[in-house]
Amino acid sequence: MIDSYYIWKGSGELLNQATIEDVLNAALATGGDFAEVFAEDRFTNNMILQQGKIDRSLSGRDAGVGIRVFNGLHSVYAYTTDFTKSGLLKAASNAAQAIKGNGQHTIAELKQETINPLHKIIHMPRTIENERKAAVMRKAYEIAKNYHSRIKQATVTYIDSEQNILVANSEGKFVEDTRVRSRLAIQAIASDGTQMQPGYYGPGAYQGFEFFESLDLEHYAGEAARIAVTMLDAEECPSGKFPVIIDNEFGGVIFHEACGHGLEATAVAKNNSVFANRIGERVAPDIVTYIDDGTLPNEWGSLNIDDEGEKTRKNILIENGILKGYLIDKLNSRRMGMEATGSSRRESYRFTPTSRMTNTYIAPGKSTREEIIAATEHGIYAKYMGGGSVNTATGDYNFAIMEAYMVENGTIGKPLKGATLIGNGPETLQLVDMVGNNLAHGAGMCGSVSGSLPVNVGQPMIRVSEITVGGTKGE
Repeated sequence: MIDSYYIWKGSGELLNQATIEDVLNAALATGGDFAEVFAEDRFTNNMILQQGKIDRSLSGRDAGVGIRVFNGLHSVYAYTTDFTKSGLLKAASNAAQAIKGNGQHTIAELKQETINPLHKIIHMPRTIENERKAAVMRKAYEIAKNYHSRIKQATVTYIDSEQNILVANSEGKFVEDTRVRSRLAIQAIASDGTQMQPGYYGPGAYQGFEFFESLDLEHYAGEAARIAVTMLDAEECPSGKFPVIIDNEFGGVIFHEACGHGLEATAVAKNNSVFANRIGERVAPDIVTYIDDGTLPNEWGSLNIDDEGEKTRKNILIENGILKGYLIDKLNSRRMGMEATGSSRRESYRFTPTSRMTNTYIAPGKSTREEIIAATEHGIYAKYMGGGSVNTATGDYNFAIMEAYMVENGTIGKPLKGATLIGNGPETLQLVDMVGNNLAHGAGMCGSVSGSLPVNVGQPMIRVSEITVGGTKGE
């Protein structure tokens, strides 16, 4: 519970400047060469609707302060929920005790930065009555549930959050920001009496309640239900090596997992990535450009500043097949001797930050959707991807396809169930032979060492000349 003396003032400070200066000095008292304060006050709202009724409604507030100290490449992190000056100084001193540096470093003058918001927020979620939020859920539920008589169950999850942060460090940085995100997740279950099949869609954005007001519920709820119904009549997927067409939007999850994580300094700096020490090398065909851009207006993974207070930017990771750079946080910039890229993120004050993706996508190419399909004589079409796993050190992956189809003679044919893509990210990247012109993004959550974070994955439709497909036909 947060004591009454601590109130977020919107345009004010989470902590006053004099307190921050004292805390930073205490963190440097044993010889550290860098200290940082990250303060957070977060409001969240989560509601679930099942069987036509609100099954759960949870609202909460969480606040705390993280204190980090560097000495060269050694880093120590502590956090506290005690916002009193004595509590903060105690946490700073505890962190400092693990640092044994040389000499005494002083902090630079704190100069508060002004943020020019990249993402317009119209209606703050906390100002909207729950009944209006529930009305959105009920409409989505009715669309999904009434899509077809085979839909036996629908679940709608509503999420909104407001995160107020402050970042200050011994180099003089002092910046605050407010982040607002909204998401609606829709799941439909279809059954024919002998089997059940799920369908899912979860759009999200860096927006307030206006996101739900403009959301095309007929499309998203209808798609969740359509996937479930379609997959009931799907045939078992064959196994083998096939050309695979991966559709746009959430299809980008394969390269997010199998390549994106390997481009984060979290792995690269310790040589735990197949992309380490390969700047300037060809890692993909020249039709592939891979980008991480935290500045995309109102996208789910976007930010004004990262969790070290650096402005986000457009980072071109692979350009025309050539590896150009990595996603780098402050500590790993020291390890690598390279500039930080505005890519440091954390789930909350409970986590130390590190390099993470924001909105990562393959840039659009020149092929049309129709051209890619027509050019495929025999293969698999992955319309919607499901979950999967990846070994970031090797890039080996395994992903389920939520909705798949057989492609024969340049035409999309019968639906397939039980399809899984198995391969190696860097190798699959090399086998991309067609890139479409229909770029789209999909919202997801990404888990890694600094917690679970909202990210976008994206791409236009692409074709990979060969991927091992695991299927259930004949089993």
